[in-house]
Amino acid sequence: MRVALVVNGSSGSLLGRTGMAEELEAKLTATGLEVVAVLDGDASDVADRLKRAAALPVDAIVTAGGDGTIATAAQLLMGTDKALAPLPFGTMNLLAKDLGLPLDVDAAIQQMAAGEIREIDVGEVNGRVFLCNSMLGLPARLAERREKNREHMGALGWWRLFAAGLKGLYRYPPMRIGLDLGRGPAAFRTKAIVIANNGYDEGFGQVLTRSRLDRGELVVYATRRLSVWPLVRLSVRMALGTWSKDADLETYPVTRLAVTSRRRKLRVMNDGETMLLTPPLRYRSRHKALKVLAPRSPETTATADASALEGAA
Repeated sequence: MRVALVVNGSSGSLLGRTGMAEELEAKLTATGLEVVAVLDGDASDVADRLKRAAALPVDAIVTAGGDGTIATAAQLLMGTDKALAPLPFGTMNLLAKDLGLPLDVDAAIQQMAAGEIREIDVGEVNGRVFLCNSMLGLPARLAERREKNREHMGALGWWRLFAAGLKGLYRYPPMRIGLDLGRGPAAFRTKAIVIANNGYDEGFGQVLTRSRLDRGELVVYATRRLSVWPLVRLSVRMALGTWSKDADLETYPVTRLAVTSRRRKLRVMNDGETMLLTPPLRYRSRHKALKVLAPRSPETTATADASALEGAA
């Protein structure tokens, strides 16, 4: 398989590390992948380098960067015959986890090389894509604060962010929005809304994980309760994997929705990256619009094993 490697040295766990492009190229080549080009740099020109990579005669674009790098690559590769191959160098690595990739980079490269190309859904809001989720309200505010202090986070920085989240539950004013799920806008007051690209699984420790990425749906998660304790209780149930039993949580599976507001701009967080968008926010699911290079699914592995046994017989 022919691949191009694009490295964003100023994002995720790559920040401050040197020589990573050459090291990753050697590791990819050692697995049998043919590395056609290596495009190394920082965030200032990563979009341009991804465009150049997408124009090359390759089967996949391997990205080494954070969530923003992956989102930019997905925007370019969506609807093409080239696959996205994201290495787990981000802060959360949500897509890598959902694809079944190990968070150890060496192991992830090995599994990619022996993997398969799959088609997954892409969420879109006002032309901006997200692969995992889009959030409005308090989570977007906290993410903005995290980005401003990324280089100085450490353990103390994360604790301060957690404390800011608790304080925000008390002080952050609720959003007044219109939520149109296909039957006209309904007034809604909430401190946070999550629009997931395919619904989340339940089970102990399965926080924000999805086993299916190709159902062709968006799932809206929202709560109308604005006091602190219902929100804290919901957070605990999310960690325990029993959140769907929470009476205060409302879920709506849709393929399209719109969010209206009297505000001129709404702060949105797509896959950890914050942005200001002009309402109405028009969301839609792009079914199987993106190809990804991922570990073989259990079904594919079982079929291959069965074929091998038949051949041996």
